[in-house]
Amino acid sequence: MNKLILFLFALLLFVCTGLSHSHAQIMNERYNKVAFQLTAGTQGVGGDFHFGVAKQLSLRAGAAFIPVRANNVFTIAGFQSTNNVSVKFSNIHMMADFVPFAKAQGFRLVAGAGYLYKATGGLEVIPTGTYNVGNYNLTAADLGRLNIDVSWKGIAPYLGIGLFKGIPKRRFNVNFDFGTYYLSQPRTRVIGTEMLADNYKLEPQFNSNLKNYRWMPVMQMNFNFRIR
Repeated sequence: MNKLILFLFALLLFVCTGLSHSHAQIMNERYNKVAFQLTAGTQGVGGDFHFGVAKQLSLRAGAAFIPVRANNVFTIAGFQSTNNVSVKFSNIHMMADFVPFAKAQGFRLVAGAGYLYKATGGLEVIPTGTYNVGNYNLTAADLGRLNIDVSWKGIAPYLGIGLFKGIPKRRFNVNFDFGTYYLSQPRTRVIGTEMLADNYKLEPQFNSNLKNYRWMPVMQMNFNFRIR
């Protein structure tokens, strides 16, 4: 009798251990997936690590960068000058991807936030001509230079959708993100030299004109490489 009890106990322990091991394997297959993605789109280029944490939920953490500079992108009628325009956006972010429909695994709701530690747009205007004002001839050096810088630095919430699976079923896939950041209130700084020095007084007007420019659309292609 005692031997039978010991045998049944050993059998039960073996079955429980096997079930626990199988369950752990299933959990790992479903929830412990890890991928790395290279990203390219309107928020620049970057990379994310992507972690599966539940059957329909995964988390992403990464960074993106977009440095753009262009010269002489516009002309000012009656005013000879050159100009430089620059855009520098760099962020670190965390996102959650949720799959709301079991039969549509390729559709994701995406929410999260980014910290834009660099988010500036700049304009530099450099006079190049000679100008007649009254009885005076003014050179470009007399007029000086004008720099206008706008900053959206700060925390920005994100909301969007994703198309195609976030983490590849096998080794590689491509998917897409469409959404928007809601940026911090823009802050303007106007710096002039020589005769353009008084233009700093325009800062309140620039801030008022730009107060509603806080949406940063994201259209992004992701190249995903599954690690585990």
